[in-house]
Amino acid sequence: MERQRIATALLLLRLGVFIVMIMWTLDKFINPEHSGAVFEHFYGLGGLSGTAFMIIGVLQLLLALAFVAGFMKRFSYGMILLLHTISTLSSWQQYLDAFNNLLFFAAWPMLAACIALYMLRDLDTRWTLDDR
Repeated sequence: MERQRIATALLLLRLGVFIVMIMWTLDKFINPEHSGAVFEHFYGLGGLSGTAFMIIGVLQLLLALAFVAGFMKRFSYGMILLLHTISTLSSWQQYLDAFNNLLFFAAWPMLAACIALYMLRDLDTRWTLDDR
């Protein structure tokens, strides 16, 4: 019973993280100009083409789908954790002006969820391909 509750809680965390990741992925397809501005401002990577964002978007989509499906958990959960860590830390300037950038603080509980999912991936067994 305890393991079922843990597995359900981890499934909910996985679905919550996936919702954010899929929206960031779709942004690369639907609004590549916005993605370009984000990459330039937060990562210092300007001048990427629409084709580059399509490729990044496809790779990110495959990763997000593997993550939500619980496929290759060590890799997919680890990559989601790495990408979200980079994203969270690259926004450091927004944290200095906290009350004008409150939404950026939502990255921290999501980062905690990513860490928990990675650490507890062997207990995340509800609706995962790795555990079928």
